Amino acid sequence: MEDREERCGRTEGHMGKNRLEAFSDGVIAIIITIMVLELKVPRGDTFAALLPLIPTFLCYVLSFVYVGIYWNNHHHMLHTVQRVSGGMLWANQHLLFWLSLIPFVTGWMGENHFAPAPTALYGVVLLMAAIAYWMLQRTIMNAQGPDSLLKAAVGRDLKGKLSPVLYLLAIPSAFLAQWIADAIYVLVALIWLVPDQRIERVLVGRKQRGGITSDG
Repeated sequence: MEDREERCGRTEGHMGKNRLEAFSDGVIAIIITIMVLELKVPRGDTFAALLPLIPTFLCYVLSFVYVGIYWNNHHHMLHTVQRVSGGMLWANQHLLFWLSLIPFVTGWMGENHFAPAPTALYGVVLLMAAIAYWMLQRTIMNAQGPDSLLKAAVGRDLKGKLSPVLYLLAIPSAFLAQWIADAIYVLVALIWLVPDQRIERVLVGRKQRGGITSDG
């Protein structure tokens, strides 16, 4: 009986995790779809007609990279989760809320050619998304206890601590020289664009020692 209950508990945990992943993937896919729909088709039939769209396109590329980075890291982070708690669900919703605002600030910044106010608000949304991701990460660590697999994988998390600091520098910089803010946003994206294999290494090591099973 105990074995059956234990198996049921594991199954419920995996189901919750799968639903969490599926919902998050769906929301992120919609976010990307909304962003690409902001790229309006020009009226002209020459390449010159595309020139006014360059700022909007550059904003789209930057935001696409950011959303892709969040999806990639979110995917890896959930590989360390075996049981989903209510706190994780709400923390995940909090993250998705800020990510869902990226299409709005992307469109506003692109349409206004990187004007100070839209550029600053773009940084605010990125900052809040970073904080929300950190909160989800901490929620998972706390649920996993002192032997948290995610905590072992993240370590000192230098990139996670550096990013909010850079956003805080970029936001006021947008009103002084917007190119500085834009450069900081690109810098943070490049920092995270480098493949981060911390979680993968810990998962492989733990699996080899027989300490964890993976869903894929």
